[in-house]
Amino acid sequence: MKCLCCKSEKMTAITKPYFSVVDNNYIIIENVPCFLCDDCGEVLYSASVLERVEAMIDRIKTIVSKVCIVDYNQAA
Repeated sequence: MKCLCCKSEKMTAITKPYFSVVDNNYIIIENVPCFLCDDCGEVLYSASVLERVEAMIDRIKTIVSKVCIVDYNQAA
C-alpha cells in the first residue's frame, strides 16, 4: 500500500481507535486495523474495513445515548 499524502511505500499494519461524531453522539471503535505511514504518520484504512466501520456506526447510532465505545474485533 502507498501513502496517499507522501507517496511512501513504507506502511506498517497496526490497529488504532476510530473516532466519529454522529448526531452529537461520540462513537469510538477500538482496535480498528489500518496502515500507518512510517514517513509522515498518515493513517489509512482499507475499503473493506471502512465498510465494516460504517455498518457498525449505522447500527450503533440507533441505540447510543451520548458516548459509545466498542471493540472492532468483537463487533465487526
